[in-house]
Amino acid sequence: MNYATIKKFDIANGPGIRVSLFVSGCRHRCKNCFNKEAWDFNYGKPLTDEVMEEILDACRPEHITGLSLLGGEPFEKENREKLISLTKKFRAMYPKKDIWCYTGFVLDTELLKSEDSDIYELLSQIDVLVDGRFVEELKSPSLLYRGSSNQRIIDVPKTLREGKVLLLDGKWERTMGSTDIYEA
Repeated sequence: MNYATIKKFDIANGPGIRVSLFVSGCRHRCKNCFNKEAWDFNYGKPLTDEVMEEILDACRPEHITGLSLLGGEPFEKENREKLISLTKKFRAMYPKKDIWCYTGFVLDTELLKSEDSDIYELLSQIDVLVDGRFVEELKSPSLLYRGSSNQRIIDVPKTLREGKVLLLDGKWERTMGSTDIYEA
């Protein structure tokens, strides 16, 4: 598995200051994707054990609120095994920090309908999932933590527990100065 880039001080892909891993490989090919170069599974560098340790070490400072996984596409079959390993290590080291993941797949109609057990294993490590393909016609710069209004910000543990998609409650967004996160 390859990765496109690592951002160690990201404020755009989840609340607070985060470490963000942009994986390589995506078959969605959304129109006007901001990260087209990461569509190629061979783009970037290999995600080695040493690179994973670098990511985990970058998450150590108290001011880092969590880890964000983006792409490319984290839920592509080629990326799941390494991301499961990374997220499990992150969980063990930082139980009070969160994991956000961005996917072009739709949680209830695509990911949860899959019979691939590694999808569930990766989902079980994630706190917040921003799902749905980027749709250029639904793009709005006023949206917080997502590119187009069709994308949802999902509380994954509650969703898996309740058996229905539940959006993140939004308590944190008021501290970010916005209350319109879920406006379509």
